[in-house]
Amino acid sequence: MLWQHHRRSPAGTFPAMPAEPASASLPVAAARRRRLRADRARQLADLLRHQILAGGFPGGVLPLEHAIAADYRASRNTVRQALEMLRDEQLVDRQPGVGTVVVCEKYPHGLNRLQGLAETLNEHGRVTNEVRTVGPLRAPGPVAHRLGLPEHTDVLCIERLRRLNGLPLSLDLSYLPLDVGGELLGCDLENTDVFRLLESLTGGPLGHADVTLEAVNADAHSAAVLQVPRGAAVLMLERLTHMPDGRPVDLEFIRFRGDRIAMSGVLHRSL
Repeated sequence: MLWQHHRRSPAGTFPAMPAEPASASLPVAAARRRRLRADRARQLADLLRHQILAGGFPGGVLPLEHAIAADYRASRNTVRQALEMLRDEQLVDRQPGVGTVVVCEKYPHGLNRLQGLAETLNEHGRVTNEVRTVGPLRAPGPVAHRLGLPEHTDVLCIERLRRLNGLPLSLDLSYLPLDVGGELLGCDLENTDVFRLLESLTGGPLGHADVTLEAVNADAHSAAVLQVPRGAAVLMLERLTHMPDGRPVDLEFIRFRGDRIAMSGVLHRSL
C-alpha cells in the first residue's frame, strides 16, 4: 500500500494515510470495503497513538474529526473507527464541548539500562510499593535452575504491587538466593527499589540482566490486584539480574498494565 507523501500529520512527523477511493468507482464487495476501512482505521490509530505518547497534541486535545480526516486523507468513518479503538484502549475519551482528549498517560520504560522502576520513572512521580508477600520458600525447580542453586534450596520470595502516583502500575514477583536476599527482610521494601537495596548491601553495582518481554493474559489474581479485567493483556517482563562476576541474584516476573507503560529501546544493526 503506497503512502501519500504530500500531506503531513499535525505534528509534521508522519505521512498521510493512504487515499480512500470512492466505493462507486471500484467493483468491490461490501465485505471487502469494510475490511479495507478497518485496515485504514488501525493504521490511523497507530499513528495517532504514537503522537499521543510523544505529547504531540497540545493540551492533550486531539484535532476535530474533519481536521484529522483532511490531514491523513481518510474518510470520516475511518477517523471515527480509529478514535473508537483508542477509546477502547482507554487512551482517549470524548468530552462534550471539548472534543477528543487524552485521558490516560502512558509512561516510558527504557530497555537500554538496568534500572529499578523508581529510577526509571523518577521524572513522572513517586513510586510506592505494597509488599504483599515476603519470606523464604522452597524454590520451584525452574527458579532454582535459573538462579544456579541446587534443587529444593530455599530462596527469598517478594511480591509487590508497584504504584505510580497512587495508580497500580505493575505486580512484581522476585526470587533471590537467601544468602543475598535474606538481608532484605529488614530493609524498606515499601519505598526503595530492590536494585538499590542489593547494591547497598553488597557494596557495589549490579552487573547485567537477561530480559524477555511478552504479552500475557491477566489471571484472576493479577487482574484483581492491577485493577484490570480478567484476561486483559498485560506486559510480562522476565528479568534475571547478575552480579558483575556473573552470579544470578534476582529473578523477576513483572506484570505491567499495558495501558500505562510503553517499552522503548535503541537497537543497533550488526551482521
